[in-house]
Amino acid sequence: MSLERLNAPISTPELERRWKAVRDVMAERGIDVLLMQNNNDFMGGYVRYFTDIPATTGYATTVVFPKDDDMTIVTHAPFGTDRTITASPQNLLRGVKRVLGHPYFCNAGYTLGPEMELAQTALENFSGGTVGTVGTATLPHALIDGLKRGRFSNATFVDATDAVDHIKAIKSPEELRQIRRTAQMQDGAIAAAFAAVKPGMKEIEVAAIAQAHCAAHGSEQGLYLTCSYQPGEPVRQANRYYQNRTLREGDVFTLLVETNGAGGFYTEIGRTCILGKAPADIVEEHEFIVAARNHTLEGLRPGMNCATVFDTYNEFLRANGKPEEARIHCHGQGYDMVERPLVRSDEPMILQENMNIACHPNYVTDRVFATFCDNYIVGKEGAERIHGFEERIVEV
Repeated sequence: MSLERLNAPISTPELERRWKAVRDVMAERGIDVLLMQNNNDFMGGYVRYFTDIPATTGYATTVVFPKDDDMTIVTHAPFGTDRTITASPQNLLRGVKRVLGHPYFCNAGYTLGPEMELAQTALENFSGGTVGTVGTATLPHALIDGLKRGRFSNATFVDATDAVDHIKAIKSPEELRQIRRTAQMQDGAIAAAFAAVKPGMKEIEVAAIAQAHCAAHGSEQGLYLTCSYQPGEPVRQANRYYQNRTLREGDVFTLLVETNGAGGFYTEIGRTCILGKAPADIVEEHEFIVAARNHTLEGLRPGMNCATVFDTYNEFLRANGKPEEARIHCHGQGYDMVERPLVRSDEPMILQENMNIACHPNYVTDRVFATFCDNYIVGKEGAERIHGFEERIVEV
């Protein structure tokens, strides 16, 4: 099996760049090995960042990343899987020396014992060393508790997530090229959906048009959030379960395409259309939400504190009589649909050049759900918008 089977794989030199950056930090901090596990590719990007292989559909993949050796992977596989990986042009598992496997399922608890045994086998050379956990919130308690109670009771466990996050958040030129391609794909998805939308369609049918466009251009995963309403009856966007409403003349319809592209990198775009002529007050709210976005962009610069950007945005909303943002206003994206930094009041990470930031101001009034979303690359002089779809309400 060769690399041609992979959907826009990242290059081996790029993987090597990541590995070196992480190993340099491990050496500085006295960490012997990293342990991580993901089971999805929405917010499970650590496994892919290290291996270029996504964790998907609830099937857990565990990665053991030594400071001085190649990786071992523990994954869902037939009983007794223990493969040695040799370097070759056909090798899909770059930087991996061993694959251990067992058919285990997180919703069948009795199957997790053998998984833990395999994880201990993968970590066997580090029973007295320092183990850095990555994505601690994504690691099962049963796995970590079992390791600490078993053969690794003498090991030191430290949280290495923050160190990896700071490396992962700053994109390389190769990563930025793939991110830009995702944004371009999403421009086409919004255009296709808005070209097709009409009274009589269900929201889910319009979302399916955007999904088909993305799938045809290499997208592997994502969300297609919609809402529709008559002016004066606003609702927020929601996923497919809530998309059964039939569109009618005069509706406000919004679509958020929050997907990865070929290669696995996420961006997101959100736009509003009107099935008819846009009422003046709806247009006015749209113009304000764009102005609010522009106000935020002034703060998306290297060295800025995320809490300051968030607080300044809410001050702008308050000063103009709009509802404050109570969630996150902007956030990083990469192999995760949402990754650090998060633009909110408690994010310690500082904005830096070459971060990929999704900015999605939105609020609800008694007349409208005002929303707008694009991605920006933080540059030396400020933020560069990478989506190209026009910044206006579309009338259809």
